[in-house]
Amino acid sequence: MPELSHRRRLLVLAICCMSLLIVSLDNTVLNVALPSMQRELHATTSGLQWTIDAYTLVLASLLMLAGSTADRIGRKRVFMAGLVIFSVGSLLCSLAPNLELLVVFRMVQAVGGSMLNPVAMSIITNTFTDPRERARAIGAWGGVVGISMAAGPMVGGLLVESVGWRSIFWVNLPVGLAALLLTLRFVPESRAPRARRPDPVGQLLVIALFGALTYAIIEAPDSGPGTVAPFAVVALVALLGLLRYEPRRPEPLIDLRFFRSAPFSGATVIAISAFAALGGFLFLSTLYLQNVRGLDALHAGLWMLPMAAPTFLCAPLSGRLVGSRGPRLPLLIAGAAMTASGILFAAFEAETSNATLFAGYVLFGIGFGFVNAPITNTAVSGMPRAQAGVAAAVASTSRQLGQTLGVAIVGAVLAAGIGSSSYKDAFVSAARPGWWILTVCGLAVLVLGLVTSGRWARRTAERTAERLESPEVRQAVAVSGRE
Repeated sequence: MPELSHRRRLLVLAICCMSLLIVSLDNTVLNVALPSMQRELHATTSGLQWTIDAYTLVLASLLMLAGSTADRIGRKRVFMAGLVIFSVGSLLCSLAPNLELLVVFRMVQAVGGSMLNPVAMSIITNTFTDPRERARAIGAWGGVVGISMAAGPMVGGLLVESVGWRSIFWVNLPVGLAALLLTLRFVPESRAPRARRPDPVGQLLVIALFGALTYAIIEAPDSGPGTVAPFAVVALVALLGLLRYEPRRPEPLIDLRFFRSAPFSGATVIAISAFAALGGFLFLSTLYLQNVRGLDALHAGLWMLPMAAPTFLCAPLSGRLVGSRGPRLPLLIAGAAMTASGILFAAFEAETSNATLFAGYVLFGIGFGFVNAPITNTAVSGMPRAQAGVAAAVASTSRQLGQTLGVAIVGAVLAAGIGSSSYKDAFVSAARPGWWILTVCGLAVLVLGLVTSGRWARRTAERTAERLESPEVRQAVAVSGRE
């Protein structure tokens, strides 16, 4: 990639952030619309889970393929294709006549979305080569998640109340078109010096693992263990197959050597834990505010602001802290705040009082605001630039897998607890195990943030980077730099 001026680099960052905005906004807006969709489409709790998880599941399954493909055929080309597919999928979602087709069209959206975030992060990584500048850029990137969380509930609530839930998908169309035109004009093309070969067997194993595991979790409360047991077996076999097959390939879809780096492994598990907490938190909060408190979509969206505003404010601060002091302090703040929020709901039934509900939302918003920048920076900064797309894709996959599992597990626990009772009568007690699960997720962020950010962890990252960057790759990078 040619050296760009400071202004051009900022413009590339803004374009990449636009792609993150529509993907993140889509999730937050959708959560506010769930009760309206449930009424119009006659959906069960598991049906609502699938409207979210069908998207995140496909996204998680294809992110690594998209990252390696972008490194091979061109990041700009894949990024533009993702914008087109995501926008078309959004239009189809707005026209879906029933729940089944809505789930299918959400999967189309996800195919496009898989080409956006990891590829955009790879573009950012290769555009901002200075570590401090890159950390600040990633902090701004994380701030977009805060913007989507702040704007999403309000925009979604206003659209659902005034036009209907279908209009929430229209927001993606003008933003996607603008990002497409700007990318065509201003984003330079880039590729890895030495692209990796496709790994179709590894890709199929990843799809089988994620799909079977998610289905088993979501359908267990309604179908029973006998029905979902075969899917659990498929997930286990796929996992064992990945662990056995991938190390034998010279260029695997998932390079298991990445996980010899303690910071990278820690960032992966932290991403799964943090985004599982986010997925479960939004799912429980939306259903509680509208189905138990009886709020309309707009007022439910306004109640989410105490969580969204701290996320928006803390994300850039987290990026600056990562750039100046490293990832440890932001991760410790994130873990402590998310754990405290979970305990407030699990042990003290925070949702039953306005004051404690407000405090729980603020704490979670602070925690989630601080967690995103250190995850991303840690995942990509210790890896060779030639493999930036794959490393970013693994981090993004961890996020989507976490959100998928969070909605699946917490939703399954909630559905099992409510049973045949009404939401108003059984929700608080049925949701308590789910809040404890989110507490454990916050505690995992805290502990892993402490363990995987010290000197020992940094040494493992340095050794891993040396092993990954073979002499052939180093020579190719040197030739590319001279050109």
